[in-house]
Amino acid sequence: MDKTMKKKMEQLKSKLMEIGDLGYISSLLNWDQSTYMPPGGAPARARQMALIGRMAHEKQTDAKLGKLLDALEPYRQSLPYDSDDASLLRVARRDFELAIKVPSAFMADFYGHCALSYENWTQARPANDFQKVAPFLEKTLDLSRQFAEYFPGYEHVGDPLINLNDEGMKASSVRALFASLRQQLVPIVKAISAQPPADDACVHRHFPESLQSQFGVEVITAYGYDFKRGRQDKTHHPFMTKFSLGDVRITTRFDEHFLNNGLFSTLHEAGHALYEQNINPAFEATPLGVGTSSGVHESQSRLWENLVGRSRPFWEFYYPKLQKVFPQSLKDVSLEAFYRAINHVKRSLIRTEADEVTYNLHVMIRFDLELQMLEGKLAVRDLPEAWNARYTADLGVTPPDHKDGVLQDVHWYSNFIGGVFQGYTLGNLIGVQMMEAAQKAHPTIVEDMGCGKFDALRSWLKDNVNWHGRKYLTDELVKRVTGKPLSIDPYIHYLKRKYGELYQLS
Repeated sequence: MDKTMKKKMEQLKSKLMEIGDLGYISSLLNWDQSTYMPPGGAPARARQMALIGRMAHEKQTDAKLGKLLDALEPYRQSLPYDSDDASLLRVARRDFELAIKVPSAFMADFYGHCALSYENWTQARPANDFQKVAPFLEKTLDLSRQFAEYFPGYEHVGDPLINLNDEGMKASSVRALFASLRQQLVPIVKAISAQPPADDACVHRHFPESLQSQFGVEVITAYGYDFKRGRQDKTHHPFMTKFSLGDVRITTRFDEHFLNNGLFSTLHEAGHALYEQNINPAFEATPLGVGTSSGVHESQSRLWENLVGRSRPFWEFYYPKLQKVFPQSLKDVSLEAFYRAINHVKRSLIRTEADEVTYNLHVMIRFDLELQMLEGKLAVRDLPEAWNARYTADLGVTPPDHKDGVLQDVHWYSNFIGGVFQGYTLGNLIGVQMMEAAQKAHPTIVEDMGCGKFDALRSWLKDNVNWHGRKYLTDELVKRVTGKPLSIDPYIHYLKRKYGELYQLS
């Protein structure tokens, strides 16, 4: 690289770091609102989020940034595709060209509105009051449609929103994938439902919150979550957030009469955090210093939550420890009974508490409903009724109230409507495919899990997935890591193998 290009790269990185840091400041404000901020701070927080969002967007769309990218294009073309500099320039260009289509005033309005909407949701859900948050949801829907209109030529109004989180995917491609997956899942659910139900009463006994927290911390520390670069706090709906590669935080929630809630939320969010803590430090505060996509990020969280945390080998090691933590609640429960309880398959109401077999049906319901809202086929006022009807038809259960129905997920009340939920199912598929590749490279991974050791798995994920940050698109990364394009087959085989054994299916 000649001196001129070197200087321009330094200038570009400086500008990108300012944008990244403004994003981290916004995340810090959001984390505070979700954990410790008193309700009275909501109006001011909305102003602050709007201000930071506008400032970040103005920097993202600065003409000087575009000129720097133009000037550096010959340098990018001279480099190998997967070099760090070429990847940074490629991703920064994509981000710039997306950002310049959207006015900064719109983004300021959006961020301010989301802060107020979230605060109202935190009050509406425990009060079972959909009407309290419905006006905010109506504005969110308007803003979501307006955002899509900044990208004319789309095939479906949901495409620009899906592309934000899972770049390169469209409503049509997700629908096709979901249709194939649904065709395979429904017979498995029916076959399991025809068996005597597993008894999960043992996970609904009394589990003091403080002890749940201590046990969860022990497990995620063994996973590799670095508390010197992170912390855990309580919130209404668990999430992971990052303020730098040296400050990656997780949140969770607890139910003293349902062990799964806090435990698996903790393992899930730690999986997200492990991804971020293991990104190449050289990518700090640049467009490369985040996960590839929503789907790939969920592959990491769902992998650590389910493929590790709900596996038999994992509990062969950890169950005796859990019994010592909760002797009164678990002393009469065998390992086999506990393992069956945490993998209990049933038609249920709550997505975050759903088993692996029915989980994706929850996602599909949300995905279909949000597309209908974006298409103008479903009004916000009719959403609760539509939600209940889909749960009755798809899962055979009807929500008794809005709290455990349409109000249960935070996503539509704190972000756009559309573009997020598909990532959970993509993550399930990608996670299994990556786990197979990891086991092929390190055949002792399952045996190690039975000894409470996760070094080989964590290192493989770091080297092959986490370290690269956002260098590759999802399809590129999946094929690079697994040698195959994304497929539903490994996931279906995994479910049939695991649950076929649990429920003695032919």
